[in-house]
Amino acid sequence: MHRLVYTEAYERAEEAIAREKQLKRWKRDWKIELIERENPEWRDLSDLLV
Repeated sequence: MHRLVYTEAYERAEEAIAREKQLKRWKRDWKIELIERENPEWRDLSDLLV
C-alpha cells in the first residue's frame, strides 16, 4: 500500500528537483522526523493534490 504522507510546493521545477535530491540523501530517520513533524498521524495527503 502506498500513501502520500508528505508534500512540499514549489513554483519552479528546478527548486522541486533540488529539494528531492536533497531529501534522497537524507537518512531514513531524518525523513521520518520530517513527516512526524508535519503529519504526525501519517494521514494520506493525496486528496490535497486534486
